[in-house]
Amino acid sequence: MTAERVRFIYRLRPGAGCEYDEHHQQIPEALRRLIDSAGICDYTIWRHEEVVVCEFETTRGYRETSRILAASDIQKEWTSLLWPLFESIESDGEPLWLHEVFRLE
Repeated sequence: MTAERVRFIYRLRPGAGCEYDEHHQQIPEALRRLIDSAGICDYTIWRHEEVVVCEFETTRGYRETSRILAASDIQKEWTSLLWPLFESIESDGEPLWLHEVFRLE
């Protein structure tokens, strides 16, 4: 399977940016291993004030990667830690998806 690129945004609550950054400077080794085992590679997060933009590639496809992550207590713990920092998340828990409009390689 070819790697699938995934992009999405979140909006943080006002003033939560520094705490969000701090958590990402201390990602647990178990979470790093989970990310790798879920097929995620080349994961980048950008932040401008309260807007967080995430992009990663997955070698397993987004649905399978999501299934692996959702079944993990490690991911559930990480999500519960960060959840209070977010302001805009869709009612179903999904991020706001970004769809590629143009790419020049």
